Amino acid sequence: MITTASRLPDGLLVSVRSSAEAEEAVRGGAAIVDAKEPADGPLAPVDAAVAGAIARAVAGRVPWTLACGELGDGAPVVAERIHRAVAAAAGHPPAAAKAGPAGLPLAEWLRAFAAVRERLPQGVELVAVAYADWHVAEGAHPLEIIDAAAASGASTVLVDTFDKSGPGIVELVGLEGLAGWIAAAAARGLRAAIAGRLQDADLPGVAAAGPAVVGVRSAACGGRRLGMVDAGQVRRLVGTLQSSRRVPRGVLTGT
Repeated sequence: MITTASRLPDGLLVSVRSSAEAEEAVRGGAAIVDAKEPADGPLAPVDAAVAGAIARAVAGRVPWTLACGELGDGAPVVAERIHRAVAAAAGHPPAAAKAGPAGLPLAEWLRAFAAVRERLPQGVELVAVAYADWHVAEGAHPLEIIDAAAASGASTVLVDTFDKSGPGIVELVGLEGLAGWIAAAAARGLRAAIAGRLQDADLPGVAAAGPAVVGVRSAACGGRRLGMVDAGQVRRLVGTLQSSRRVPRGVLTGT
């Protein structure tokens, strides 16, 4: 079993689709910059050249992560996306990569997750992903993935939403439900990240539930998923989290 220690800080993750957005996220105080293409799906990858430009824009100031699509795309395909991004990053590789569980029953998810981990470049963490709307994604339940991820030696689990036109994660699950999943992850030694159409007003309650990472995209773009990440908006989100009762150390902006 491969165990990769997480190099991801606690805080706000901001998902970006360009080097210009990456610069805005860093200027706003994001703890993590996440490269993905929001127009193409919940965890759609950017081109390798774009990933390289994002890595150079961040230039080691904060860690960056890479969305790689769905594990159902096939382990060789997902791994190739990671390796191409690492090559394009020119000495600034991603701290972690993630691929979703859509369409995979638990046993198939386990095999796919293990197959990608075996192909990872050295030092890159593979984050386990669960979808809060697992019934829409036709994947495994988050609690099943939390259990399986812990048993497989993963360090971090992200609970996100699959359908970005549907309800946000707080509306889907409620804060008590999220707190239960976060506690289940912690009990199994996993760091929990929460994302999924989070709005400004959701952040204090989500932060109080105790995740290591809070991820946003649209909230960093003035409420528009396909808008432009704005440093002032990111800064305001960071302030909201820091004023919450249980504050993550930093900010992660993601979906």
